[in-house]
Order: sequence, then C-alpha cells, then structure tokens
Amino acid sequence: MKEIPWERVTQKFLPVCNQNSKVLILGTAPSLKSRENQFYYGHPQNRFWKVLAGVTGVALPQSNEEKKAFLLAQGIALYDVILSCDIQGSSDSSIRNVVPTDLSTIFQTTGKIPIFGNGGTAFRLYQKHQQKITGIPMVQLPSTSPANATWNLERLIEAWGKELQVFL
Repeated sequence: MKEIPWERVTQKFLPVCNQNSKVLILGTAPSLKSRENQFYYGHPQNRFWKVLAGVTGVALPQSNEEKKAFLLAQGIALYDVILSCDIQGSSDSSIRNVVPTDLSTIFQTTGKIPIFGNGGTAFRLYQKHQQKITGIPMVQLPSTSPANATWNLERLIEAWGKELQVFL
C-alpha cells in the first residue's frame, strides 16, 4: 500500500457570512477535492450540500456561486476551525500541527450566533482552540463525509434538521 504524503494545508477560502446569518457551521479543513474545486465541500461524495438542501427544502445548488448564494439566503454562515495544518490527503484523523482560524471577524459581521460542527474532529478542535475565546458552545452534528458510512442521507437530514430548523 502506497503511503499518502503529508502536506501543509492553509485555508484559502473566506468565510461565507453576512449580517443575516443565523447559524455558523464549521468544518475542519478543505479536502483535496474542495481545494481543487475552490470551495467548501467540493467532493461529489460529501453529502453536505444534499443535507442542507434537504433540511431547508431548497433545490440543491450546483456552482460555487449558487452554493454561496444558497448559504446566505438560508441564513447559514460557513467556515472551518483550521487555518492551517499538516494532513495526509483528506483524512481528518491524520490532522496535526493545527493553527486555528480566527472567528472574530465572522462574529463582528453576524453577532453571536449558534455554532454547529460538521463531525467529531471539527467539534474537538473547536473545543480545544476556539470555545474559550468565543464563549459559544458548539453543537456536534454527524459528519457529512462519505467516510461516515454509518449515517445514510436520510438520517443525516433528520439529525441536522432537528438541530438547525429551530434557527433557520
């Protein structure tokens, strides 16, 4: 089996938010496919966009511009907990040497809004690096990654909807 090389990854995407954002969803760091596609959750097997479309009842956005417009129209801010890290491929379990993102600019725009984590790694890293600074607890949502095979799309939509629909 071929060893996957380590790579230093730095967040290149700006946060998506505006003054109408009602919730903030944080992932870990952009995957290889997301970096190639130059926007969040760019891997076609990641269910993030399908889950949010299912939760909101809005048509699935396709282009990066449609995705950004969708988020803003639905009151959803989006960013990652990691500014830079060492990672093998797209494996969250390999993440090390984390430099966390600064979330203060988001809250300057949105005010204090509820925070949700896409998966356990985002949740743990937020608790370790950012919760003391923001003072806002994070609600952990099940990961939309294809690696989270125990959760099918319907279960993800139900779980995410239960938490998010109160605010959207």
